[in-house]
Amino acid sequence: MPDFRFDTVTVIGAGTMGRGIAHVAAASGSNVRLVDASVEAASAGRDRIAGSLGRAVAKGRLEQVEMDRILLRIEATADRAAALEGADVIVEAVPEKLELKRTLFAEFAAKAPAHALLGTNTSSLSISSISAGTGVEDRVIGLHFFNPVHVMTLLEIVKGDLTSANTVAYAQAFAERLQKEAILVRDAPGFATSRLGVLLGLEAMRMVEEQVASAGDIDKAMTLGYRHPMGPLQLTDLVGLDVRLAIAEHLHAELASPRFEPPQILRDMVAAGKLGKKSGAGFYEYEG
Repeated sequence: MPDFRFDTVTVIGAGTMGRGIAHVAAASGSNVRLVDASVEAASAGRDRIAGSLGRAVAKGRLEQVEMDRILLRIEATADRAAALEGADVIVEAVPEKLELKRTLFAEFAAKAPAHALLGTNTSSLSISSISAGTGVEDRVIGLHFFNPVHVMTLLEIVKGDLTSANTVAYAQAFAERLQKEAILVRDAPGFATSRLGVLLGLEAMRMVEEQVASAGDIDKAMTLGYRHPMGPLQLTDLVGLDVRLAIAEHLHAELASPRFEPPQILRDMVAAGKLGKKSGAGFYEYEG
């Protein structure tokens, strides 16, 4: 039997995606080290997990005793070196900057246990580019989770050019432990989900720009007409317009296709600080 271990999961980055990954890993029974640049940032991520769990308890979907067990499994820390020591699974969820991710994986190669699964939550950057030159290219794999992680069932597993079959199997076992449905895709620009999702979102933005219909009616067309759980513009607000812009620019450059050229409305909204739900305004307005 392969030596797939899940006792300790280290998550680098306590933002929206990182804390979501930490949440589901702790709920699966793993001890989790949630790492950020400062203890305050890591603790804020843990506090957001506590808030999400508290809402589940209030709605009767989770027992208080289970909430307490999950939180006890999550350690918030800024000591990345210590967090890597003895880890079975390491997932980075830092901003979509290639050099930042490459620096992290070079550190993982030097300090992580030899058996550890090394995952990146990138939604668009090349797995092979992230792992190049680390010496552990065979152990690096894309683990693309979806927001909110504790609700969304899908995990997109992305195989780099040198990712081993054992690493793929390890990632699939991790997905099963987290009760995620996994798909396996090749390391191509945008993978499967970002390529399709961004394309739909960009076209919806162009329709708003061209005054074809309101944002609300465009989203309603997809939720009621195509049974999408959320419209493309509402989803863009949830993901973050700045994140969508960065992905679109990357895909436009990689694929050299006008289909992925960011519309002016997206550039203008990001420049104005309208980043979606996290900023309080995007294609919709948000309170608090």
